[in-house]
Amino acid sequence: MTLTLLAIACLAAVTLCYAGLCAASPFGRCRKCHGLGFATKTDRKGRPRRGRPCRRCDGNGIRIRTGRHLYNAAARLHRDGTR
Repeated sequence: MTLTLLAIACLAAVTLCYAGLCAASPFGRCRKCHGLGFATKTDRKGRPRRGRPCRRCDGNGIRIRTGRHLYNAAARLHRDGTR
């Protein structure tokens, strides 16, 4: 019984920390380009070169976090439903 309560408490703590992170910093680095905004490629000599702009983040290097995206969708649904 106590192990279950400990697991629930840990899960609640992780959820609250992630919610706080999404509230404080709604944008994170792009996972595909690692926040650079472009893909790196190498030339024939092996030196890194700038590639094309990242398609996932449109060259910005940042993307909205999943938790913030869910919060925005829920807030939009509530706002549209109460008008």
